[in-house]
Amino acid sequence: MIPLEADYSGIFVIIFIILLLPPIVLAAIGFLIRKKYKDAATVFYILAVLYLIVGLGICFGGF
Repeated sequence: MIPLEADYSGIFVIIFIILLLPPIVLAAIGFLIRKKYKDAATVFYILAVLYLIVGLGICFGGF
């Protein structure tokens, strides 16, 4: 029997991973270098928040 409907759950999971993983990694890097390089950690935090805002705006703007 041929399925007539496609299962897109895997695509949604990949989109959410692409959307959320880089800000988590950037924030983790900022947290790890916080004590030694305070200014660089702040830049990583700002990049993480900016990436999250832009990603949410682009990915959820079409829904």
